[in-house]
Amino acid sequence: MSKRTVDADMPAGKLTRIKNVLPPPEQLVMPEETIKVTLLLSKASVKFFKHQATQYRTKYQRMIRELVDRYAERYAKGS
Repeated sequence: MSKRTVDADMPAGKLTRIKNVLPPPEQLVMPEETIKVTLLLSKASVKFFKHQATQYRTKYQRMIRELVDRYAERYAKGS
C-alpha cells in the first residue's frame, strides 16, 4: 500500500470557481493630462533625484513631477 503525500500548498476539498473581479492591466494605468515644460534645475538637485530614483527603481522625472504635484495640491487648497 502506498502513502499519499499531502502538499500543504495545494487546495483540499471541493473547489468552487469564482468570477474574476480584477480589472485588466490597461484599466489600472490612469492616464493623466500632462504638458511638456522646459525647466532649468541645479546640477545638485538633478544629481539628488537621479540617485534617489536609482535607489527606488523609478524615474527621476516622475519623482520631480510628483513633488511639484503635491506642492501645488497642498497650496491650491489654501487659496
